[in-house]
Amino acid sequence: MKQDRYQQTISKTTSVQGFGLFTNADVTVTFLPAEENTGIVFERIDLPGHPQIPADIDFIAAEERRTKLVNGTASVEMIEHVMAALAGLQIDNCRIQVNSPELPGCDGSALPYAAALLDGQPISQSAKRNIIVINEENTVEEGDAIISTAPYFSGLRISYDLNYGLNSCILPQLADFSITPETFVTKIAAARTFVLEQEIEYLQRQGYGQKVTTADLLVYGENGPVGNSLRAHNECARHKLLDCLGDLALCGCDVQGHIRAFRSGHRHNHQLARRLKQMVPYQSQQTIKAA
Repeated sequence: MKQDRYQQTISKTTSVQGFGLFTNADVTVTFLPAEENTGIVFERIDLPGHPQIPADIDFIAAEERRTKLVNGTASVEMIEHVMAALAGLQIDNCRIQVNSPELPGCDGSALPYAAALLDGQPISQSAKRNIIVINEENTVEEGDAIISTAPYFSGLRISYDLNYGLNSCILPQLADFSITPETFVTKIAAARTFVLEQEIEYLQRQGYGQKVTTADLLVYGENGPVGNSLRAHNECARHKLLDCLGDLALCGCDVQGHIRAFRSGHRHNHQLARRLKQMVPYQSQQTIKAA
């Protein structure tokens, strides 16, 4: 059965400060209320004319390790944690002002964003939220990576199977949650970005992550996290699930179905979001078959 609900925004302005994991730039993100049917819109207030960038899969740009949107000469990247927090809390309409091309990495998770949005006091609006009801299987496959859809009758469920093989210092693990605001806040939002120790060294040689320490994300050495400890035994799988949720929010509506992912990343999430958006009649809420 279709899970109808009303759109939501926030009641008051709230903000998050930090620095970009890749650009190293200090940045302030300000969340503002928005009218129903606005969607999520980023606004680069550091650029002339304050250009806006819709949080929509049509504005996606190719970028490694993160999700980036471009509209004309304006861009904004590392948006997946913010988008996950908005989707997880079911906040559909929001203007997001940012004074840098990259959103802050914070502690590598979506928890600071979720806390700020909750402080903004989510409020229901009068318009219904559009929804896709998936009632057939659909698969995006590339090499070892697979992300697929299947029917599910209680909202959105995401399962992420992380397995990098026997030689990886990151153990195989599974995260599987039905997405609700409560589950997002208590089980998903705190899961942090992770990276291998040798990858950090390579990225810093390229000029990235000059301010990053092991307090800002999970850095994996041969024996596990370096200078940090896990928040959950399957924190890495939970974070990949978080990324998937944020990326799929770019299709611009709720999704009712079961998303199953194995070794997939942003690129695969974007492919699925693009397919989902193509199926959405934005003026109606009829059931859609995944093709």
